[in-house]
Amino acid sequence: MTKKIRHPQYEVAVIGAGPGGIAAGAKLRMSGIDDIVILERADDVGGSWQENRYPGIAVDVPSTTYQYSFARNPNWSRFFAHGPEVQQYHADVARRYGLYEKTRFNSNVEREEWDDTGKFWVLHLDNDSIVTARFLISAIGAFVRPKEDAGLPGADSFQGKIQRPTAWDYDYDMAGKSVGIIGTGASAVQIIPAIAATMGSLEVFQRTPVWSVPKPDFVVPKAMQAALAVPGVSAAINGVAFVVVDLLLRLVSKTPIRIFRPVADKFDAGMIAGYRWYVRHVVEDAETAAKLSPDFGVLAKRPTMSTGYLTAYNRDNVTLITDPIAEITPTGIRTRDGVLHELDVLILATGYEVFSDPETYVPGTIVGRDGFDLAEFYRDEGLQAYQSVSVPGLPNRWTLVGPYSWSGTSWHAFVETTADHAVRAITETRRRGADVCEVRKEAADEYHRKVHKQAEGVRYYLCELNGHVPTYYRNSQGDSTYIRPESFFAARRRTRRFPLDDYRYETTGSTSSVPAVQSSAAPIAQSR
Repeated sequence: MTKKIRHPQYEVAVIGAGPGGIAAGAKLRMSGIDDIVILERADDVGGSWQENRYPGIAVDVPSTTYQYSFARNPNWSRFFAHGPEVQQYHADVARRYGLYEKTRFNSNVEREEWDDTGKFWVLHLDNDSIVTARFLISAIGAFVRPKEDAGLPGADSFQGKIQRPTAWDYDYDMAGKSVGIIGTGASAVQIIPAIAATMGSLEVFQRTPVWSVPKPDFVVPKAMQAALAVPGVSAAINGVAFVVVDLLLRLVSKTPIRIFRPVADKFDAGMIAGYRWYVRHVVEDAETAAKLSPDFGVLAKRPTMSTGYLTAYNRDNVTLITDPIAEITPTGIRTRDGVLHELDVLILATGYEVFSDPETYVPGTIVGRDGFDLAEFYRDEGLQAYQSVSVPGLPNRWTLVGPYSWSGTSWHAFVETTADHAVRAITETRRRGADVCEVRKEAADEYHRKVHKQAEGVRYYLCELNGHVPTYYRNSQGDSTYIRPESFFAARRRTRRFPLDDYRYETTGSTSSVPAVQSSAAPIAQSR
């Protein structure tokens, strides 16, 4: 069927209308590329902010850093904005750049297939329709899909109310009910203090404790909003934050491993001892405080910020359960000590499938040139991609959140960086009059060797020093492909200035490379 298609419907397709998809769409339009379509599985833009509407949801970095460089917002109402305001920000940016008109909502892409005859991508949707595009940008994000399976026996047998962070039912009144929550990750840390006061009882089932420090949140005064509206002020504040992160990443990636090891050991030991002291002074019950104190480093799992999380355990109606769960029953949770915890409501805050795990990629769903299967490649060769965005065998395709991509900064900063890479490559392909752009295998292999070497310190920290703790920073292959082991500014510079001939360019019906022209690619137009 796909062989009969002579020309693609669109020049560029973007999968996902979350922060990454909005960045890609805006960057494409700013570069004069308007023949685009954004395919979004939900009914609105925003990604996780559209999907997650649970009690207490808010950003865990200052609002001034959680925004696009081309769409700065001086009017955040709080220093750590709440979810509805963050969602509204993304919707406003999408409208400003005309992305709603370019988006097909309720369009879930199930399979990506490269048509080597026509030199374009065929995207199979879950309603049996297809969309074709010359170029493809995957902006699915880090958290690909919620874990539907809690991984516990009897999970489907519970007859009470089940709440999930990604599908919260506000019409159901939980006040006075017996509530249990499985998980103590970032979502749970926000949910627990938000609901604790009104529950009849709240039992928290913890597998691994979490680092949680006070969140210095406050209502942003008008004077501060006025200052942030002055051109350059917000950018300067973000710049300072990025410099701090930059120095930390540079320290990790540049320090010889023989020096890094003892320093990391002592750093973790000191931080663990200090945090135990802090928890003991916040949580009244000594036994509960001990259970809430991690025995792993502060950077081994995603640390959280909450002023109310630890103090919630001082409430008489909140209980921490650390006995392992044996099964979920029709009426509650049975732990391995034999106790049945009867519940009216069960909250499953069990997390997401993330981009850095090879299991997230299903065989047969992303198929490129000559039957190249991304899932099989990641399974056999490990997660890798040139500049974290492109893989040999997948022409005309870029991923905004790929292996070794997160640079420790805000989400928007790094998806802008990877979007710049994709748009620059597409722009260069068009300028050369080519139809196909594919990263050269030798360039991709050389990049992977380099980034894998730079990640030596990160791997030691996550896979050896803290190898006993479950974390999505370390994948099932024992690698730390979540984190980009170089400074943010270096990553941005490489992305914006990568050698154009690290890609090869083809015309339709030809396997020979299009020769490079003399001038460099046109810069990406941006509104700062």
